Amino acid sequence: MRVLDLSQDFSMHTPAFASYDGPSIKWVKRLAFDKVGGQEITSTLHVGTHLDGPVHFWSAGRTIGELPLPWLVGSAVVVDLERMGIGDYQLYGPEHFERWERETGLRVERDDILIIHTGYHRFYNENWVDRSQVDETRYFVRHPGPTREFAEWVLDRGVRWLAVDAGSADHPMNTVIRKIRPDEAEDAEAALGRPLDELFPKGDLQIMHTLLFPHDVIHIENLGGQIDEVLDQRIQFGCFPWKFVGGEAAFCRAVAFLEE
Repeated sequence: MRVLDLSQDFSMHTPAFASYDGPSIKWVKRLAFDKVGGQEITSTLHVGTHLDGPVHFWSAGRTIGELPLPWLVGSAVVVDLERMGIGDYQLYGPEHFERWERETGLRVERDDILIIHTGYHRFYNENWVDRSQVDETRYFVRHPGPTREFAEWVLDRGVRWLAVDAGSADHPMNTVIRKIRPDEAEDAEAALGRPLDELFPKGDLQIMHTLLFPHDVIHIENLGGQIDEVLDQRIQFGCFPWKFVGGEAAFCRAVAFLEE
Protein backbone atom coordinates (compact mmCIF):
# COMPACT_ATOMS: atom_id res chain seq x y z
CA MET A 1 0.00 0.00 0.00
CA ARG A 2 1.18 3.51 -0.85
CA VAL A 3 0.53 6.18 1.74
CA LEU A 4 0.49 9.75 0.41
CA ASP A 5 0.49 12.94 2.47
CA LEU A 6 -2.14 15.42 1.27
CA SER A 7 -1.30 17.93 4.01
CA GLN A 8 0.55 21.20 3.74
CA ASP A 9 3.53 22.01 5.92
CA PHE A 10 2.97 23.86 9.20
CA SER A 11 5.43 26.35 10.70
CA MET A 12 5.58 29.74 12.38
CA HIS A 13 5.32 31.21 8.87
CA THR A 14 2.03 29.49 8.00
CA PRO A 15 -0.61 32.12 7.24
CA ALA A 16 -3.99 31.93 8.93
CA PHE A 17 -7.27 32.73 7.22
CA ALA A 18 -8.38 36.38 7.02
CA SER A 19 -8.97 38.01 10.44
CA TYR A 20 -7.45 35.04 12.32
CA ASP A 21 -4.11 35.18 14.11
CA GLY A 22 -1.36 32.94 12.80
CA PRO A 23 0.88 30.70 14.90
CA SER A 24 3.51 31.85 17.35
CA ILE A 25 6.12 29.22 18.16
CA LYS A 26 9.01 29.55 20.58
CA TRP A 27 11.56 27.37 22.34
CA VAL A 28 10.98 27.30 26.10
CA LYS A 29 13.65 24.70 26.88
CA ARG A 30 17.00 24.14 25.20
CA LEU A 31 18.94 20.92 25.15
CA ALA A 32 22.17 22.67 26.13
CA PHE A 33 20.73 24.17 29.32
CA ASP A 34 17.75 22.02 30.27
CA LYS A 35 18.87 18.65 28.89
CA VAL A 36 15.67 18.63 26.86
CA GLY A 37 14.18 20.62 24.02
CA GLY A 38 10.69 22.04 24.50
CA GLN A 39 8.47 24.35 22.46
CA GLU A 40 5.34 26.37 23.12
CA ILE A 41 2.79 27.18 20.44
CA THR A 42 -0.02 29.73 20.38
CA SER A 43 -2.36 29.75 17.41
CA THR A 44 -5.89 30.00 16.17
CA LEU A 45 -7.12 26.81 14.50
CA HIS A 46 -7.86 27.96 10.94
CA VAL A 47 -4.24 27.67 9.93
CA GLY A 48 -2.63 25.19 7.56
CA THR A 49 -4.37 21.92 6.73
CA HIS A 50 -7.24 21.80 9.20
CA LEU A 51 -10.66 20.27 9.75
CA ASP A 52 -13.62 22.49 10.58
CA GLY A 53 -15.93 20.88 13.10
CA PRO A 54 -19.74 21.26 12.92
CA VAL A 55 -19.74 23.54 15.99
CA HIS A 56 -17.61 26.05 14.06
CA PHE A 57 -20.80 27.27 12.35
CA TRP A 58 -23.58 25.56 14.31
CA SER A 59 -23.99 26.02 18.06
CA ALA A 60 -25.58 22.59 18.51
CA GLY A 61 -22.98 20.87 16.37
CA ARG A 62 -20.47 18.22 17.34
CA THR A 63 -16.97 19.21 18.36
CA ILE A 64 -13.80 17.73 16.90
CA GLY A 65 -13.41 15.29 19.79
CA GLU A 66 -16.90 13.92 19.16
CA LEU A 67 -16.24 12.92 15.56
CA PRO A 68 -15.77 9.12 15.35
CA LEU A 69 -12.47 8.04 13.87
CA PRO A 70 -14.12 5.57 11.42
CA TRP A 71 -16.28 8.44 10.12
CA LEU A 72 -13.12 10.38 9.28
CA VAL A 73 -11.79 7.56 7.08
CA GLY A 74 -13.45 6.19 3.98
CA SER A 75 -13.91 6.01 0.24
CA ALA A 76 -13.22 9.28 -1.55
CA VAL A 77 -13.26 10.64 -5.08
CA VAL A 78 -10.80 13.30 -6.20
CA VAL A 79 -12.40 15.70 -8.67
CA ASP A 80 -9.92 17.70 -10.74
CA LEU A 81 -11.53 21.04 -11.56
CA GLU A 82 -8.25 22.54 -12.73
CA ARG A 83 -8.29 20.54 -15.96
CA MET A 84 -11.66 22.12 -16.77
CA GLY A 85 -9.94 25.50 -16.92
CA ILE A 86 -11.48 26.91 -13.76
CA GLY A 87 -9.27 29.75 -12.54
CA ASP A 88 -9.13 33.08 -10.73
CA TYR A 89 -12.42 34.18 -9.16
CA GLN A 90 -14.44 31.64 -11.16
CA LEU A 91 -17.46 29.72 -9.93
CA TYR A 92 -18.10 26.00 -9.97
CA GLY A 93 -21.39 24.21 -9.59
CA PRO A 94 -23.07 20.82 -9.94
CA GLU A 95 -22.60 20.93 -13.71
CA HIS A 96 -18.81 20.68 -13.32
CA PHE A 97 -19.04 17.60 -11.11
CA GLU A 98 -21.59 15.91 -13.33
CA ARG A 99 -19.36 16.63 -16.33
CA TRP A 100 -16.49 15.07 -14.38
CA GLU A 101 -18.59 11.97 -13.80
CA ARG A 102 -19.34 11.65 -17.52
CA GLU A 103 -15.72 12.13 -18.54
CA THR A 104 -14.13 9.82 -15.96
CA GLY A 105 -16.80 7.16 -15.60
CA LEU A 106 -16.61 7.62 -11.83
CA ARG A 107 -19.45 8.86 -9.67
CA VAL A 108 -19.87 10.81 -6.46
CA GLU A 109 -21.79 8.23 -4.44
CA ARG A 110 -23.77 8.58 -1.24
CA ASP A 111 -21.46 8.60 1.82
CA ASP A 112 -18.39 9.44 -0.29
CA ILE A 113 -15.78 11.90 0.89
CA LEU A 114 -15.48 14.51 -1.87
CA ILE A 115 -12.01 15.93 -2.52
CA ILE A 116 -11.95 19.07 -4.69
CA HIS A 117 -8.75 19.86 -6.57
CA THR A 118 -8.51 23.41 -7.93
CA GLY A 119 -4.72 23.45 -8.31
CA TYR A 120 -4.47 26.47 -6.02
CA HIS A 121 -2.55 24.48 -3.42
CA ARG A 122 0.53 25.33 -5.48
CA PHE A 123 0.26 28.98 -4.48
CA TYR A 124 0.22 28.30 -0.74
CA ASN A 125 3.15 29.52 1.33
CA GLU A 126 3.66 26.08 2.88
CA ASN A 127 3.55 24.01 -0.31
CA TRP A 128 6.39 21.59 0.43
CA VAL A 129 6.15 19.80 -2.93
CA ASP A 130 7.11 22.83 -5.07
CA ARG A 131 7.47 26.40 -3.84
CA SER A 132 8.14 27.92 -7.26
CA GLN A 133 4.59 29.28 -7.67
CA VAL A 134 3.92 30.61 -4.16
CA ASP A 135 1.49 33.55 -4.29
CA GLU A 136 -0.34 34.22 -1.02
CA THR A 137 -2.75 36.76 -2.48
CA ARG A 138 -3.80 34.54 -5.35
CA TYR A 139 -4.18 31.59 -3.00
CA PHE A 140 -6.47 33.23 -0.46
CA VAL A 141 -8.18 35.96 -2.46
CA ARG A 142 -8.62 34.69 -6.03
CA HIS A 143 -9.24 30.94 -5.84
CA PRO A 144 -12.42 29.63 -7.48
CA GLY A 145 -15.38 28.75 -5.33
CA PRO A 146 -18.83 27.17 -5.30
CA THR A 147 -22.34 28.39 -5.96
CA ARG A 148 -25.29 27.86 -3.63
CA GLU A 149 -26.47 25.23 -6.10
CA PHE A 150 -23.32 23.23 -5.47
CA ALA A 151 -23.87 23.26 -1.69
CA GLU A 152 -27.41 22.01 -2.25
CA TRP A 153 -26.14 19.34 -4.66
CA VAL A 154 -23.69 18.10 -2.02
CA LEU A 155 -26.60 17.52 0.35
CA ASP A 156 -28.73 15.90 -2.35
CA ARG A 157 -25.91 13.50 -3.25
CA GLY A 158 -25.39 12.50 0.37
CA VAL A 159 -21.69 13.44 0.47
CA ARG A 160 -20.23 12.53 3.87
CA TRP A 161 -17.80 15.45 4.04
CA LEU A 162 -15.42 17.39 1.80
CA ALA A 163 -11.82 18.53 1.40
CA VAL A 164 -10.46 21.34 -0.78
CA ASP A 165 -7.00 22.57 -1.77
CA ALA A 166 -7.81 26.26 -1.20
CA GLY A 167 -8.01 28.75 1.66
CA SER A 168 -11.75 28.28 2.04
CA ALA A 169 -14.41 25.86 0.87
CA ASP A 170 -16.40 28.99 0.00
CA HIS A 171 -15.64 31.45 -2.76
CA PRO A 172 -13.34 34.16 -1.33
CA MET A 173 -15.88 36.82 -2.30
CA ASN A 174 -18.45 34.98 -0.20
CA THR A 175 -16.33 35.45 2.92
CA VAL A 176 -15.00 38.36 4.96
CA ILE A 177 -12.30 38.79 2.29
CA ARG A 178 -14.83 40.67 0.16
CA LYS A 179 -14.88 43.50 2.72
CA ILE A 180 -11.20 43.31 3.61
CA ARG A 181 -10.08 43.60 -0.03
CA PRO A 182 -12.57 45.85 -1.89
CA ASP A 183 -10.03 46.27 -4.68
CA GLU A 184 -10.05 42.52 -5.31
CA ALA A 185 -13.83 42.46 -4.98
CA GLU A 186 -14.00 45.00 -7.81
CA ASP A 187 -11.76 42.82 -9.98
CA ALA A 188 -13.79 39.72 -9.14
CA GLU A 189 -17.02 41.42 -10.10
CA ALA A 190 -15.52 42.44 -13.44
CA ALA A 191 -14.25 38.91 -14.07
CA LEU A 192 -17.59 37.32 -13.19
CA GLY A 193 -19.65 39.87 -15.11
CA ARG A 194 -22.32 40.13 -12.41
CA PRO A 195 -22.69 42.10 -9.18
CA LEU A 196 -21.31 40.25 -6.17
CA ASP A 197 -24.46 41.13 -4.22
CA GLU A 198 -26.40 39.17 -6.82
CA LEU A 199 -24.04 36.20 -6.89
CA PHE A 200 -23.60 36.04 -3.11
CA PRO A 201 -26.59 37.59 -1.33
CA LYS A 202 -26.29 38.38 2.37
CA GLY A 203 -28.22 35.29 3.43
CA ASP A 204 -25.80 33.02 1.57
CA LEU A 205 -22.64 34.27 3.27
CA GLN A 206 -20.23 31.31 3.60
CA ILE A 207 -22.92 28.95 2.33
CA MET A 208 -20.61 25.91 2.40
CA HIS A 209 -20.43 26.37 6.15
CA THR A 210 -23.87 27.67 7.09
CA LEU A 211 -25.94 25.30 4.95
CA LEU A 212 -23.86 22.15 5.34
CA PHE A 213 -22.52 22.09 8.90
CA PRO A 214 -25.94 21.49 10.55
CA HIS A 215 -25.95 18.25 8.51
CA ASP A 216 -22.41 17.30 9.70
CA VAL A 217 -21.12 17.90 6.15
CA ILE A 218 -17.90 19.57 7.18
CA HIS A 219 -14.60 20.03 5.37
CA ILE A 220 -10.82 20.15 5.36
CA GLU A 221 -9.31 23.38 4.03
CA ASN A 222 -5.76 23.96 2.77
CA LEU A 223 -5.32 20.48 1.37
CA GLY A 224 -2.17 19.97 -0.69
CA GLY A 225 0.98 17.90 -0.47
CA GLN A 226 0.87 15.01 -2.95
CA ILE A 227 -2.70 15.66 -4.10
CA ASP A 228 -1.62 15.87 -7.76
CA GLU A 229 -0.79 12.14 -7.61
CA VAL A 230 -4.39 11.08 -6.95
CA LEU A 231 -6.43 13.18 -9.40
CA ASP A 232 -9.55 11.70 -11.00
CA GLN A 233 -9.40 8.59 -8.86
CA ARG A 234 -11.35 6.78 -6.18
CA ILE A 235 -9.11 6.33 -3.16
CA GLN A 236 -9.21 5.53 0.52
CA PHE A 237 -8.77 8.75 2.44
CA GLY A 238 -8.36 9.68 6.07
CA CYS A 239 -8.36 12.83 8.16
CA PHE A 240 -6.55 12.64 11.49
CA PRO A 241 -7.06 15.56 13.89
CA TRP A 242 -6.18 15.19 17.53
CA LYS A 243 -9.06 14.18 19.84
CA PHE A 244 -9.85 17.77 20.75
CA VAL A 245 -12.70 17.77 23.28
CA GLY A 246 -14.72 20.94 22.76
CA GLY A 247 -12.73 21.92 19.67
CA GLU A 248 -14.39 23.90 16.88
CA ALA A 249 -11.59 22.99 14.46
CA ALA A 250 -8.25 21.20 14.54
CA PHE A 251 -5.01 20.92 12.65
CA CYS A 252 -5.06 17.58 10.87
CA ARG A 253 -3.06 15.19 8.74
CA ALA A 254 -4.81 14.28 5.48
CA VAL A 255 -3.71 10.92 4.09
CA ALA A 256 -4.47 8.96 0.92
CA PHE A 257 -4.13 5.17 0.94
CA LEU A 258 -3.55 3.55 -2.46
CA GLU A 259 -3.41 -0.13 -3.28
CA GLU A 260 -0.26 -1.02 -5.23
